[in-house]
Amino acid sequence: MPLAQLYVRDVPQLRPPGRTDLLQVLWCPSEHPPEHKPPTELFWRTAADVTHVLASPPKPSGTQYGYIPEPCVLAPEQIIEYPNFLELDEELQQQLNDWSVWQAASVAIDDFYETAPKDFYSNELAEAPGWKVGGWAPWGLTDPIARFCINCGTAMTPLLTIASDECRDYRRSWGPNEDQHIPEFDTDNVSNPPDIQVSGGNHLQLYICSTCYTHTDLIQ
Repeated sequence: MPLAQLYVRDVPQLRPPGRTDLLQVLWCPSEHPPEHKPPTELFWRTAADVTHVLASPPKPSGTQYGYIPEPCVLAPEQIIEYPNFLELDEELQQQLNDWSVWQAASVAIDDFYETAPKDFYSNELAEAPGWKVGGWAPWGLTDPIARFCINCGTAMTPLLTIASDECRDYRRSWGPNEDQHIPEFDTDNVSNPPDIQVSGGNHLQLYICSTCYTHTDLIQ
């Protein structure tokens, strides 16, 4: 079933192969062994060549809770984010965990983070939550792992993060500007509009080989 449709005109970071300008992401809405992930397929197309669109696409059978997305429109925005704390070298990790360093830099930081300054970095600056194209991969279930294409050996890069929520109150700064007036982010219609639950609340990370485009990889 369709999961996402992205146009290069809206998301230039896609950098598609050849003259294609449209990425369609489909998946099976249930987990399959041995990885217990939803099988996912990518289709790079040229929008001008899509002349026939089904008025009533067939509905999938054998679906699993959390893998049927609610229809949503996209409002893409570019943001600046930094890598996961685990991807930094030890010296930089120590600096980020030193409260005096943040004070010396005159960073506007809440005293709440004084006992754990690295949480400020992780919550407010590193790997933006939610669905995103490119950027830095979120980690947590495993330590950072380099991914390489099994066909050509090229290092693979994050293509698309499929998340189980967009933002929460403790990471409120990542919320879209148009939603900042909402009192509580911890509600489904704000934190998770597509209503997706990957493996009970995790995320699915799609990697792509930018050299051959014939191999994708999944990690969650």
